[in-house]
Amino acid sequence: MKSILDESRLEGVDFSNDEIARYSRHLIMPEVTLAGQRRLKAGKVLCIGAGGLGSPIGLYLAAAGIGTIGLLDFDVVDYSNLQRQILHGTKDVGRKKLNSARDRIRDINPNVKVVLHDAMFRSDNALEIAADYDIIIDGTDNFPTRYLSNDAAVFLKKPNIYGSIFRFDGQCTVFAPHLGGPCYRCLYPEPPPPGMVPSCAEGGVLGILPGMIGVMQAIEAVKLIIGVGEPLIGRLVHFDALAMKFREFKVRKDPKCPVCSENPTITGLIDYEAFCGIPQAKAQEEAEPPVPEITAEDLKARMDRGDRFVLLDVRETFEWDIARLPGARLIPLSELHARMSELDSADEIVLYCKVGPRSAQAVRQLQKAGFGKLWNLKEGMVTWSERIDPSVPKY
Repeated sequence: MKSILDESRLEGVDFSNDEIARYSRHLIMPEVTLAGQRRLKAGKVLCIGAGGLGSPIGLYLAAAGIGTIGLLDFDVVDYSNLQRQILHGTKDVGRKKLNSARDRIRDINPNVKVVLHDAMFRSDNALEIAADYDIIIDGTDNFPTRYLSNDAAVFLKKPNIYGSIFRFDGQCTVFAPHLGGPCYRCLYPEPPPPGMVPSCAEGGVLGILPGMIGVMQAIEAVKLIIGVGEPLIGRLVHFDALAMKFREFKVRKDPKCPVCSENPTITGLIDYEAFCGIPQAKAQEEAEPPVPEITAEDLKARMDRGDRFVLLDVRETFEWDIARLPGARLIPLSELHARMSELDSADEIVLYCKVGPRSAQAVRQLQKAGFGKLWNLKEGMVTWSERIDPSVPKY
């Protein structure tokens, strides 16, 4: 395999004695040598996201000696990130992820240039941001950004190293039509309906899993830059952490792909939120009659007065075990239809979940069944914890 870098980029790339010592275990490898390390130092990699996948990607690319690492993120560090986002520490909670990531990478390797992009990756900035990099690495967990990063990489003729994680499963591949392989759209021509695939925040993820997948993404970047081995172009590796098994799948180029085929129908960046159906789903949701809501403050006042009502938790049992509101009873949303007979339609019922949408769905189910005295706790348990009782843990 040939390096993706233009050899003219290597002119003037030198190393100090400290750098020679730092990279010595690379330099004595016949597949790398000083020439390969010079390519790494000349290389420029953009990592979209400084979270679960971006953490091992950033750390290992910095340690490997990638000359320029671009980090794109707009979020701040939260306690819930620390279980997997190892770029950040407890002291960084509340800081911009970009700032804590930059400090950590500089500590790993001060020779690396870290370029920060404090922004969302959008159609109006994607090409400009990505143009200066050799490789795009997608470390995100939402479909609009995945399609956007794919299309930008295709138009700029740059490899797009893809990774995804969910619970105990992850996968990794390299999309590079200009190198003869498929693109993301060849594998996933259409996005799933909004809400069909839960995010890590909704479905959870084993904290160690992004370490495995992110390291695989970093390895692929290093191979492409040095020009060694067989990259994951046209091959997707799936990892099952529970079974500790890897499976490989062939991914073929779609001759009718709207972006990377010989006769593309999409030749510029589009509205990816609309493509993924997000505005349409929001409009449909807004078109439905709003469910009756109660604020955390009003619910607390009613509890203090001793008002008679049923407080119904519609989360899953394992969430109930983490935290619950006082006096609540549990009927998970998935069981509500079968267990509706346990409720009395004459009772006033206040429903809640983690942040509100599931309990709103439960309210609509009960309304259709003839229940009339229903309230949805606005923004769910999170707001209760923030405004009423901080002893109720957030998760």
